[in-house]
Amino acid sequence: MPLFDLPLSELERYRPERREPADFAAFWARTLKEARGQPLGIRLRPYGLDLPLVDAHRLTFNGFAGQPVGGLYLRPRGAGDELPLVVRYLGYGDGAGTPLDWLRWPASGVATIVMDTRGMGARARRAGVTGDRGGSDSPHVEGFLTKGILDPDDYYYRRVFTDAVRAVEVARCLDGVDRGRVVVEGFSQGGGIALAAAALADGVAAAMISVPFLCHMERAVELTDKAPYAELLEFARTQKDVLPQAFTTLRYFDGLTMAAHATVPALWQVALMDQICPPSTVFAAYNHYAGEKSIDVYPYNEHEGGGVAQEERQIRWLRERFG
Repeated sequence: MPLFDLPLSELERYRPERREPADFAAFWARTLKEARGQPLGIRLRPYGLDLPLVDAHRLTFNGFAGQPVGGLYLRPRGAGDELPLVVRYLGYGDGAGTPLDWLRWPASGVATIVMDTRGMGARARRAGVTGDRGGSDSPHVEGFLTKGILDPDDYYYRRVFTDAVRAVEVARCLDGVDRGRVVVEGFSQGGGIALAAAALADGVAAAMISVPFLCHMERAVELTDKAPYAELLEFARTQKDVLPQAFTTLRYFDGLTMAAHATVPALWQVALMDQICPPSTVFAAYNHYAGEKSIDVYPYNEHEGGGVAQEERQIRWLRERFG
């Protein structure tokens, strides 16, 4: 796939106007206050897999509206106390799967939480266990991107981002975790969720944001018809009368808005041939990001980004930060 978006010299300067809702801060303060009215309800139970070098647990905690959210908690066995921890958020459709999918961080001496994305994990390679009890009855395209899109209170990603913040709070409560070294990480949808967690959660030390979905969404639908943005495009084609309200809702969740509220050090990555999360949508959020930042650019890659090379880069980046 050849380059299809802006040239890199323009991407590096691409900083579109950010139309943040006037009540953005109040909306999220209210949302998180309501969530924190419920106990975290952390439940851990051994996974039951013979991994002599890793302690593996199934994790459940209370997310949005006190609803249960599942996932995994992995820790290198015998590594001592006060470890850094990476909270990992998942790509579109994916579930937490099994510990065998997530050994990179324990192998490098870092604990990790892998959070299920509610309602997902039934059609991708890794299974999920978390349902989604919320949402309105307004029409939406099959999938999640337009679910409840006519009202910020009903929108699907309000629940997901709240779960993500609660996952950070869980991490900071676990025994053997250094509360000052909790990091958020994600790829694609997970990158968009990690960006939201960096903006909304207290106590995040750093963020790793890879080819993020959910950024500059109004531009994304003008550039790509690839899933999942195809869901929003289909909605725009049929729900013409309510489209302005839909885009208004998205601004409460768009990475373009979140980036301006995130101040923790962040390592980003972008691929210039990525038609799923077009590079201008990534740079739009990156160029608004308020914290210390750097971005790794892969000119000839598609949505896979830097792949293993970037995973190695992340390990080195965290070690440089935390020792």
